[in-house]
Formats: sequence, C-alpha cells, structure tokens
Amino acid sequence: MLQSVPIHIFSGFLGSGKTTLLKKTLDYYTESGKKPVVIMNEIGEINLDGMIIGEEVPMAEMLSGCICCTIRGDLSMAIKNLYTEHQPDVIFIESTGIANPMEIMEGVTDASLLMPVVLKSIVTVVDAPHLLSLSQKPRRKTSALMKEQIRCASLVILNKADKVSTEELDELDRLIRAWNPFALIEITVYCQLDLQILESLNDLPAGRTVEEKCKAACGSEQGQACDHRHAAPDDKAHHHHHTHDHVIAYTHYFNRPIDLDKFEEVIRSLPQQVYRAKGIVQTTDGESTMHHLFQYAYRELEFMNLRIKPKVAVQNVAVFIGENFSKDDVIQALDKI
Repeated sequence: MLQSVPIHIFSGFLGSGKTTLLKKTLDYYTESGKKPVVIMNEIGEINLDGMIIGEEVPMAEMLSGCICCTIRGDLSMAIKNLYTEHQPDVIFIESTGIANPMEIMEGVTDASLLMPVVLKSIVTVVDAPHLLSLSQKPRRKTSALMKEQIRCASLVILNKADKVSTEELDELDRLIRAWNPFALIEITVYCQLDLQILESLNDLPAGRTVEEKCKAACGSEQGQACDHRHAAPDDKAHHHHHTHDHVIAYTHYFNRPIDLDKFEEVIRSLPQQVYRAKGIVQTTDGESTMHHLFQYAYRELEFMNLRIKPKVAVQNVAVFIGENFSKDDVIQALDKI
C-alpha cells in the first residue's frame, strides 16, 4: 500500500508567530533526515517571510490573495507539483493570517483525489495578548475569524505567553477549551516547544478525522453538514461571505534608500488599525547599501540585519495589513521619510 504524505496546515491570525513556528519546524524535520516542502501564502504582492526559509527546502508561493477564496483553486495544483517534483516526506501549508482553515481544507481534499496525500492536522498559533484583548473588547469579524481558526485546530499554540499574567493565561486556556475541547494546547514563547508533538499529530485516533473534530467542536450533530462560519447571530450574509473582507493589505515600494530612524518613527506611529507590517528596507552609509528585515505586530517592532548574496535582487518594500485603515495616510507618512 502506497504511504500517504501527511499535510499540516499552520493557521493563526496576523502576527501570531506562524512563520517562527514554520522555520523551527522545517529545521527540525530537515535535521531529522526528512524532506519537508512548504506552501506559503501572502495576501500581499511579495512573500517576505519566505526569504527566511532555507534554500534547501522546496517552496511554492501563493501571493496577492488568500488561499481560502481568490486562489484556493491553485492550492491543489501547488500540492501536486511539489509532490511530483520533490517526493517529500511531509508538506506544510502556512496560510495568510486572514484565512479560514476549513476552506483551505477543501483545496487539500481536492489534492487527495490526485495523489496520495492526507491532511493530518491544523495547527493554530494564537497571539495571547491579542486574544485577551479581543475577549475583553470583541471586534465582530476579527473575533469570529480567530474563533474559527481555534475551533478547527488539532493543536493550539498559545504564543507570547510572557506578555500576559498567569491568571490571564488561565483565562485564555478556559476560553480556548470552551471553543475547542478536542485540541491539544501548548503555551509558548517564540513558539518554542518540543516539535515531536507534530509527529504525534500524525496518529489521529481512528474514526476521528480533522473534519470530524471540527464538526464536533462546531456542535453539529452526526451526519449534519456544518457551514463552518460560526457567525454572530445578527450576521445575515450568505454562505459565500468571508469573515476577512474588511482586511486591507497595502504594499509600498521605496525608490531610494531610507533613513532608518525616520522609518522607525513612522512605524511606531501607525494607527491602531494596522495590525501587521513587514518588509525589507534599504539604508546606505554613503559607501554601501544595507538591508534590514523588519517585523511589526500589535505595536511591537523588530529589526534584523539581512545578509543577502550580491546576485540576489531584493526589493525595498514594506507591507501593511490591518482593518479599515487609511492607505493614503500611510502613504503620506512614508513619502516624508
């Protein structure tokens, strides 16, 4: 009997730590002598997170859209191409932070009709302080999406635990268990955990598939279809409504090296509605050009010097993702740098 290749979906809202987890996971599997491949999805025009993935790991990029809607039809083909070309031991899909994992599963199911692959888990990474904030002051669409991502998970990683108190962690644990009593919960900082847990997720109990676990978490009765929307009671939208249609992604290209101090000042003054920003910006000391990878999530900014081979062309670019923010205001601020 032909051995099926396991597929793991990494889900989680913007800035939760999915790429950090993916990098650690790929290193773990590679060092264990296994061959992973990865599909990375960005809502923007450039896959910045993919630049930190080692060249030894085959990767497919799905850009300018969300897997669960505008480019879902391409997902099964991306899986097929990676499987055919590289014969991997395991496939990882990192979805954009606004994706509904249940709808991603449809693309994986399509792929399973073409080749021996099987969905083994959905791993949802949760930003602890962000979930705490939403639990205290819900935003209907964002809260509904995060609940959806948690409800469908086989494993929930409650990340950034150092940013909340022990009592708040207990509160979040109870909330997650109320939404999904079937998932394993791991509490982490920088997604640091024993990655052997992913191996155990390859052995789901007989008769309990990922789909069945999600249906049980939804409260659907046996044999009854679940629409997996979990909308608020006053939501009268049709089933094709997506919970992230309020999300804005803006990609800004710089045409010259910038002043890093001024750029940091702009980033730290971004409106609250900008949840996530990331990019590679160029600076110069008059003699040489330097590149800096930056990550911004929920008011926290981090820079990392990026060593790039001379033959590799690198964009001078920043991507901003959030809810209903003014792109014009962001553009005006960046143009003044």
